[in-house]
Amino acid sequence: MSATKEKEIINWFKGAKKVVLAGIGNPIRTDDYVGQKIVEDLKGKVSENVCLIECETVPESYVSEIKDFQPSHVLLINAGLLDLKPGQFRLVQSGELSGFAAVTSHVLPLRIFCDLVIQLTGAKIALLLIEPASMEFGEGLSCEVAATADKLEALFLKLFGTKK
Repeated sequence: MSATKEKEIINWFKGAKKVVLAGIGNPIRTDDYVGQKIVEDLKGKVSENVCLIECETVPESYVSEIKDFQPSHVLLINAGLLDLKPGQFRLVQSGELSGFAAVTSHVLPLRIFCDLVIQLTGAKIALLLIEPASMEFGEGLSCEVAATADKLEALFLKLFGTKK
């Protein structure tokens, strides 16, 4: 992960008081699982001001949980076809979603989900979209996507990890 990309994520979280990290993905569609895997790997390692949600492919099912937590920031982590190299990622602000052409595998468009969360919580919301190498049926992440997932997990631990 480049220093520029890391700084972009760190800057996005400036002023965060309560954070939702929501992992989206299908565990049997190879790299589509990346968002879910990152959140799973953070379980038990972050402060109580961070709510980790494993959404699988239905983030809309967790709107009440997000609303009840009353976050200042919500980051949705997901695979998305962005026409980048596998493992590269882009932080997409909720305001960019109406004209954004990334392809994801969800029934409810993420733009509608984001609008609803903003309306209910007033939270700052963005998507962290990671380019997959494959979204075929199967288990396990590709090498490129797994390496990115590890780097992002380390960054989230630096930002929100518990001190032990």
